Amino acid sequence: MADELQPVYLIAGSDRPKVDRAVARLRARFEPDAVELHDAAATSGDDAVAACNALGLFGAGTRVVVVEGVEAWKAADVKALAVYLKSPAPGTTLALVAGELKKDAPLAKAVTGHGSVLLWDVTAKGVPRWIGEQFKLHGVAADASACRLMAELVGDDLYELAGEVEKVSTWANGATVTDADIELLVTPRAESPPWNLTDAWGARDVGGVLRAARSHRRPGVENDPASGREPDEARPERTRGEPARRRGSDVAGGGGAAGDEAVSGAEALRAGSEFQRRRA
Repeated sequence: MADELQPVYLIAGSDRPKVDRAVARLRARFEPDAVELHDAAATSGDDAVAACNALGLFGAGTRVVVVEGVEAWKAADVKALAVYLKSPAPGTTLALVAGELKKDAPLAKAVTGHGSVLLWDVTAKGVPRWIGEQFKLHGVAADASACRLMAELVGDDLYELAGEVEKVSTWANGATVTDADIELLVTPRAESPPWNLTDAWGARDVGGVLRAARSHRRPGVENDPASGREPDEARPERTRGEPARRRGSDVAGGGGAAGDEAVSGAEALRAGSEFQRRRA
């Protein structure tokens, strides 16, 4: 954003973590008492204009009026905004925050020429690249395959992905994030089509079989003695502060990389047996 505050900002897009960061940066330029928050579900365009034209608590200085969810505004709301922007209140910044919004939406057109329109969207195909960019923000490099794997395991919820990136970045402690790190730290929760397992099995894609098997694991199987895996809460915490354990040097204890590989092998066998049983 430019150094000089503008009368209006439209900050929107499916990249909600980035939208949130932009709004936080804008709010940080004002005193806490000079920030006024509204929800578009209960605030019309006329209401937002009235809030902008009202005097602040101290009657002077700069202030910001933030309205969340303006993608729900109707034509009348946009019209009220357009009229206000012809002569905006001095010292007042209006921040309009929205979810997905087209560049040629009436709201975007109303703001253009009077302030800044900031739209950040992430397509489904662009999620892995987005994950890589988030790792960079944390000062960590990540293999492209690791980013694709995280997207496959978590899905396209960018808030959840941002949380996973932060967790893995903290654990990586400056080292490059690999597929093995994602397999170790990220719990699969994205919905996976049932044919992913059969396709991977038919293609002899061992990694694909393992990932599909994990995504289809029944709830509670982690605590099933027959699964060959110990409960999550019983596993020791693993951090980059214990490099020997991470690199699998605790083979004698059955943990680390070697232990995980043994577990993964067992999962693959179970998945393959189930697939063959269904074909019979």
